[in-house]
Amino acid sequence: MLAFAKDISHPAPVHPEESKDGKLKEYMEYQRSLRHERLVYHALDRAKTGLQENIADHPLDASKVEEYVRNMFPVSAPHVKDADNLMTMLRKLINAHNATSHWYQFNAFYAAVLYDCLERFSMSYNKLVREEPDKAEDLSLFAGPAREVDFDDWAQLYFHNLDFLAGKAPRYVHFVFYKRNDAIEKAAKEEMAGGKSREEAFNSIKGKFSIEPSTIKVILGKTTEYKDLELLFTSTENPIYEYLYETDAAEGFMDGESLIDHSYFLSFQLKGLSKEEAEAALQETAQLQKK
Repeated sequence: MLAFAKDISHPAPVHPEESKDGKLKEYMEYQRSLRHERLVYHALDRAKTGLQENIADHPLDASKVEEYVRNMFPVSAPHVKDADNLMTMLRKLINAHNATSHWYQFNAFYAAVLYDCLERFSMSYNKLVREEPDKAEDLSLFAGPAREVDFDDWAQLYFHNLDFLAGKAPRYVHFVFYKRNDAIEKAAKEEMAGGKSREEAFNSIKGKFSIEPSTIKVILGKTTEYKDLELLFTSTENPIYEYLYETDAAEGFMDGESLIDHSYFLSFQLKGLSKEEAEAALQETAQLQKK
């Protein structure tokens, strides 16, 4: 199975503050009702099927296929060599997602493809919920009645980072990742102001921000090489998510608060806010914690 930032095969936990906050409880119930594994499956399956159909419809017109890829995969299209390369990546992701004995880690090239697939599917699914709810129910994305998927919220919770979007302007806020990407861009610009090329600048700051090599290649607009198509894996017996539940208080955390509880509460606070509103909300929270 694909190793996102949280285990998509298990529902979200009960947050310790739910009993005190009705809105937080409602938010966490939404998280627990969403079948994340099915969301990822349908997103990848729809993307692969759509690409296959477009290739079949235009066997002698590569430009039509290229246009389709640019429109349907706007984030990842600049980084794949061609439609065949993209199809290979989609098949690898689907096979990894369907595997039950291993966790598969994905690099920035794959993360960009996943982002496109999940964003596009969430948009089409939400339209179904509004216009043809019976068809949305058939996909069984939720335990209970079909409801819209909040992609901004999902991306912030389940992607490890969105570093591959640095320098781009996504349609969603993704506030926590936006703050990180903004800091990365500013640091790179400072290096470039000193005479370094963009590539030299990002290589110079990669240690400070723990930026992966594949991410730098994506940021620089490079396309996949053969080695970039590898998905690293580990046994599902390896407790890769155990650290999320440790309650040793880290800086900025409440006593006894685990990383996973902190993550959900932060996303709950930021849900539906603009960048300006999110900035103000976090500043207010920080001031309250100091008192």
